[in-house]
Amino acid sequence: MNGQATRNHDYRFLTGLVMGGVVGAGLTMLLAPRAAAEIKARAVDSAKHLGDAATERYRDARHRVTDAVDGLTRKGQGVRDSVCDTVVRAAQDVESGAQGVQRYATDAKTHKVV
Repeated sequence: MNGQATRNHDYRFLTGLVMGGVVGAGLTMLLAPRAAAEIKARAVDSAKHLGDAATERYRDARHRVTDAVDGLTRKGQGVRDSVCDTVVRAAQDVESGAQGVQRYATDAKTHKVV
């Protein structure tokens, strides 16, 4: 009876091993597609989120650069206008001085210089 108990024990172990393998394989086949689909969905969501964040940061950077360029343009135009005004005043001063020299020269020719 001892030999028969050992054989029954061996068959039960082998049967349990096969049944465990079948159950494990079934669960793997049942859950694997779901897990793969879930991983794919997570990857797609992560990529979309990353793309949205990159788009938002690009938009923010573009606005900051545009604002900075506009500010520099305004300052440059202000400097240009100031330089133009200074050149015009200097030209008027030169013209006025030239007229004074011309009067002095005319007066010197007519001997009215004192």
